[in-house]
This record gives sequence, structure tokens and C-alpha cells, in this order.
Amino acid sequence: MKNFDYSIPTKVHFGKGQISKLRKEIKNFGSNVLLVYGGNSIKRNGIYDQVMKQLCDDEINVFELSKIDPNPRITSARKGAELCKSKKIDVILAVGGGSVIDCSKLIAASAFYKGDPWELVLDSSKITKALPIISVLTLSATGSEMDAFAVISNMETNEKLGMGNELLKPKVSILDPEYTYTVPAIQTAAGTADIMSHIFETYFHNEKGAYLQDRFAESLLKTCIKYGEIALKEPNNYEARANLMWASSHAINGLISYGTDGGWSVHPMEHELSAYYDITHGVGLAILTPNWMEYVLNEKTVDKFAEYGINVWGIDSSKDKFEIAKEAIKATRGYFEKLEIPMSLKEVGVDDKNLEIMAELASKRGAKYGYMPLEKEDVLNIYKMSM
Repeated sequence: MKNFDYSIPTKVHFGKGQISKLRKEIKNFGSNVLLVYGGNSIKRNGIYDQVMKQLCDDEINVFELSKIDPNPRITSARKGAELCKSKKIDVILAVGGGSVIDCSKLIAASAFYKGDPWELVLDSSKITKALPIISVLTLSATGSEMDAFAVISNMETNEKLGMGNELLKPKVSILDPEYTYTVPAIQTAAGTADIMSHIFETYFHNEKGAYLQDRFAESLLKTCIKYGEIALKEPNNYEARANLMWASSHAINGLISYGTDGGWSVHPMEHELSAYYDITHGVGLAILTPNWMEYVLNEKTVDKFAEYGINVWGIDSSKDKFEIAKEAIKATRGYFEKLEIPMSLKEVGVDDKNLEIMAELASKRGAKYGYMPLEKEDVLNIYKMSM
């Protein structure tokens, strides 16, 4: 196991009715609040009204930035940064899923930056200060409520890039599983796939001796497998929503990655798909993941895949290890199919026109540094397998 520095500083208020803590937390940081959210869903389901009730205070001034896209745009971050500067914002309140929180992170950093916010996406080391962020989570998926990362899209240049800085970790996150009851079925399914992908990206590593991290990861995967289906069938099942929400946070807050060798494979490939075709992130991950697994299965990786099959899917350990690995991959694909996620790129509107350029960019932007290094031709083959 590698050396690491453990830091998960986000204060979490988890459970029913925890929105009642919001007013006090806001006042800990100031009086001028930028409320960031997506479409009208939080107004339809009543979350907006609950939030505004907490902000109804003579000492709190609220400014709003809405219409944050599912793949958050640099254009929204620019608007937010200007609002922060002109309204002297003290704290950003992100109410939504990962896209809203991600956009808020860039806004928080851009509030103190004189240049264009996109420059911070290209080079996160330029971030030296950021406004505090409080998140109210409405979708279990990205884990952005407890991590230091964000992914921002620039549709003018067909770029979807990740950024990260310790200053971007939310100071406080309110996680009420009831706030995810009205999430559409496809978003619940895609969110579950996203959580699982975060776990896979860490679980499949080459570091020896990270036994505890791997057992944590397997328990998180089993949690997603159990409760993803239940949440689809019973949207108001609190137990299912609560377990998915907490799994989302722990999948990417560092708990299972500290001490391992890092390097993600599937996310860089999916980011190119979203950049060119604006598809749902979790759906793209679900399509790519089983094909990536099949592609990288070999003598070097088979033991890890067999471990996955035995410990997560309960496959008979007496079987041949390649047989176990293949059954595990088949089970993974079958689970995503049970969630009714489209399982080919063609189904979500991806054609073969941009495969070459996407493969080249995906390799350069991270895939070559993953569990099994993927060069352009490797990524291209996985894309073709996924069509």
C-alpha cells in the first residue's frame, strides 16, 4: 500500500429533514448567497421552496443562477463568476446533482481569478483561492458533494475536461435521500452506473497490499447492485435511496483510492463521447465498461477480475479463473441491462464519424495512464466494440 495523506473535510448532514441545518451553515460563511441550480425540477418537487424557506432571513441576500446543463458548460461558469464579483458573493449554494455542484466549484474558484474561467479548467494549479460551497444533493451519482473534482464542458471546442483542487471540496453537504425520490428512472439508472464506474476505476489497480480498500470497494459495488434495482422499482424506498446516496459519496471521496496507484480508464473515453455528442454521462459509462473489461482481460489482469467475480457476484471460486472473469463481465453487462440502460453507442446517437479523433484525445487525456494503458488504437477498438 502506498503512502497517502487522508483528508475528507466536508461536513455532512445526512438524512430526513436535514435541510433545517442550512440557515445556520450559510450564516457561518456570510450573508450574500449565490444559489445555483439546474432546471425547474427542484421547483416542481418542492425542494426549491424548502431551500428558500431556510434562506428567508433579513441577514441573507440571495442571488440565483439557474439552467445549469447536465454536462455543465463553461458559459454558465462565466456567468456565475461575474455574479460573484459584482454581487460580492460570500458563499455558493449548489442545489442539484453533480453537474450543478461541478459548475459551482469552477464558479467558486473563478470568483477570485482575473482571467477566463476556462484557464482554470486547463490548469487547476492556478486556483489559489475559492469561495466556500454548500451543496444540497438531489441526485446520487457523481460524488461531487464530497470530493475536490469537477468536469466542465466547452461545447465550442468539443472539450469535456476534468479539474481538481483541494480548495474545491464543499464545506458542507446536506444529503437527504428523500430529495432523490422524484429522479427519473433513467437518471437513477445512470447515476447507479456512474457510482459503480467510480468504484471500478479505483478497484482495478496494480497496487499490492491494498486489501482494506478493495473490500470497501466490493461492499460499495454490492450496495449499488442491490439497491439500484430497488430504487427503480420503488422510487420512494428510503432505504434504497439512502444507501445509494451514501455509496455515491464514498465511491470517490478518497476512502477507497487512498494508498492505491490511481489512473482511470473508462472516464476519459466517456468524456470524449459527451464532449462530441452530449450524451448522459452514466449511460456512456455503462455502455463502455463491459467492453473495456473484455478488452483488458488477459493473463496479467485475470486474477483481479476473478477476485471481482467471486467477491462481488458470488461466482464459484472453484471454477477456472478465466471462466470466473468472463462470468463477472457478463453479470456486469446484464446488470446494466436490468437497469434498462441502452447498451450500444448507436442507441444514444453516436455515429462513427468522430471515433478516430475521440480515441486519440481519450488516450492523451488519461486512458493511457489507467489500469491497463490504452493507446489510441486500443480506445478505438473499445469504441467499435461499443457501437
